[in-house]
This record gives sequence, structure tokens and C-alpha cells, in this order.
Amino acid sequence: MSAMRLIVRPEVADAVRDRKPVVALESTLIAHGLPWPLNLETAFAAEAAVRAEGAVPATIAVLAGHPTVGLNENELHELARHDTVLKASRRDLAAAVAKKQTASTTVAATMTLAYLAGIRLFATGGIGGAHRQTHPWDISADLIELARTPVTVVCAGVKSILDIPRTLEILETQGVPVVGYGTDQFPAFFVQSSGEPITSRVDTPSEAAALIQAHWAIGGGGIVLAQPIEEHTALDPNEFMHALSEAEQQAMGVGVRGKELTPFLLNRLAEITEGQTLRANHSLVIANARLAAQVARDYVRL
Repeated sequence: MSAMRLIVRPEVADAVRDRKPVVALESTLIAHGLPWPLNLETAFAAEAAVRAEGAVPATIAVLAGHPTVGLNENELHELARHDTVLKASRRDLAAAVAKKQTASTTVAATMTLAYLAGIRLFATGGIGGAHRQTHPWDISADLIELARTPVTVVCAGVKSILDIPRTLEILETQGVPVVGYGTDQFPAFFVQSSGEPITSRVDTPSEAAALIQAHWAIGGGGIVLAQPIEEHTALDPNEFMHALSEAEQQAMGVGVRGKELTPFLLNRLAEITEGQTLRANHSLVIANARLAAQVARDYVRL
């Protein structure tokens, strides 16, 4: 264990110690999810949205082998500009630390490090899940992490490229509460609704905070708090499914699979939709960061 040193920047550490609201943010969106310069603009805008609600943002990554919680502006810029940054899920953290590598963190890895740092609210775009029937055995580690790590993930649901019914079944089996924010249907990232019903709904940050506290009081793990993308930036469901089908066929044709599949599909969707998915991604990340900060603010008051 001496080889690993979790670096928690002073502003974040002080806020956690003083029970002030803190929101974790992931770095894979910066290094792999969006193109330059939109990736850096989104990172800055998400942090600004958290601060505007009175909370402290804590973007997380592994820097030269050191898991770091609370990246500064220069570090965000480095992640956004360099195309050699690794993508680390929970399974990859030990290797990145031992080899002194720099890696962005996925939802699963960000949850792990956030919890170690004492942070319980985390905002992202969308969580991973089970891929559609073309890749039936490709299931994201995010789902397993949600079952065991008590961090609430505020998101726009599961990425629209995934098999949403299967993903929800897995989360149910793992005992993970899936809570709609202002909705009775599970959001689908770029699309406002997947059409899949969800059994838990909250309509205010204080209601969300109370549910979170109750779940953790009985020893529960992670929670999915799913907020639909705003209507003015959402994609038309039919147009999106047509674009996704085209992107999936291309992925199969070139043999893309595993952790390379999601970025490949997202890149192709951006091209097919002429940037509409990129604008939607930017918008929903900021909205989720804002909501996470509001919930964190109410949670620390309980």
C-alpha cells in the first residue's frame, strides 16, 4: 500500500472535513469523451456550475501514478490536450499507480476514489451498462461498482448506445436504487426518455438527499439519480436510433469491442448527427453537475 498515495487537494480535503458540499467529477469525458476544445470547455463549465450552487468541485484522475482528487486548471488542460492519456476503470487503477501512468477515470474508478476521499455525490454524463445484442457480454464495471460503493451518481441515465432494459435489470439484481429526478421514466442520455418505467421518483434536491440518507442508513451501496436531458438539447428518438444503427454496423465491420466500443460509437454519432450529440453531451453534463451540487448542499444539512 505504500506505493499508492491518494492526493486530495486542500480545498477538497477542507470541505470534506468541515462537512461542506463536494461533488466529484470524472475525467474520462475530458480525455476521451469529447474533442478539443469542447472537452476543456465542458470541464470548466461543470466545475463552475458546481461552484455556483455553493459546492466544491473535485475532478478526479491518476497523474503520474498518483490518484488525485481535485485537479487544477493546468492539469485539466493537460488531460484535455494529450491523446496518450489512458482510460482507467477500477481494475486498471493498480496498474496505473504501479507504472506511474497518467489515466483518466471512468465512472467506476471515479466512484472508488471519490469514496476513499470522503465524497458521496458524483456528477457525470451517463453511466455505462450492458451493450445491445450485438455485444451481449459487454457489461460495464460501472454497474458492479454501483452495487458496492456508497456514492450517488447524478447522470442523464445510461448512455443511449446501450441496452437500457438489460442494464436496469442488472441494477435491480444488484440492489441499486434507480431514482428519477422529475420523471417516472428512465432517461436515455441524448434522448429524454427510454420509455422504461422506474419505481422511485424525487422532485427536489431535498427529497433526493433524504432518500440517499435513508439508503445509506441501511447499509446500501451506490445510487443512480437520473435526470432527463433538457428538451431543447435532446435528440429526436427516431433520428437517434437510425444514427446509432449505422454506427453499430460500422463498429462490427471493423471489429471494435471492449472499452474501445463506447468512444468509437460516440465519435461516429457525432459525425452522423453533425455535432448534435456533442452539444447535447456538453449541456447534460453541466445540468447534472448543477443538480449534484444542489443535492450535496441539502445532504450535508441532514
